[in-house]
Amino acid sequence: MKRSIKNILKIFLLLFVAGIIFIAWANYSMKRNTDAYISDLIADLPNTKTALLLGTGKNLDNGQPNAYFYNRIRAAADLFKSRKIQYLIVSGDNSRKDYNEPEDMQQALMKYGVPEDRIFLDFAGFRTLDSVVRAKEIFEQKKLIIVSQKFHNERAVFLARENGMEAYGYNAPDVNKYAGFKTNVREYLAKTKAYLDLITGVEPKFGGKKIQIP
Repeated sequence: MKRSIKNILKIFLLLFVAGIIFIAWANYSMKRNTDAYISDLIADLPNTKTALLLGTGKNLDNGQPNAYFYNRIRAAADLFKSRKIQYLIVSGDNSRKDYNEPEDMQQALMKYGVPEDRIFLDFAGFRTLDSVVRAKEIFEQKKLIIVSQKFHNERAVFLARENGMEAYGYNAPDVNKYAGFKTNVREYLAKTKAYLDLITGVEPKFGGKKIQIP
């Protein structure tokens, strides 16, 4: 009996160590493979027809403004005004009646001077994978600039390129380390899951009719 318990513990320990190694490898590999395509500077990015703005809530759980949201909005507006892009796809969660990331992003972008007819809404961007693949399959964009914070762009650009897209990332300013600690910890696991999704062939939750961008 004792020997059996020891064997079980050994197997559990080996699996735990293997999991830690895989998480570390997934994060390192993703950063290494996307470093050349991601930048904090608009001048480093190529001209493209469309950018993909990845969604997040405009407010935190405590009701305070979400710095991630507003930093992404300003970055996307700056990218548009630079004339590097002509259109924006805003992709996010719209799973509840009282929560609508795409419309919140659209309204915020318009306040920063982006015309409404240059903004396309994707209401089924529940995950980064969904947003990226739908930009290709639904909005028919094979080349684009993705706008989010650097840690998120690493994952998004990786997923886009693995799905046959010519993708680049424009990094919005991050938040301070203390405020973003939980998000950065979650990102380690999210990058690992992104690899697992590719291995297992996970697809977006929803499809839909093609949406033509002029």
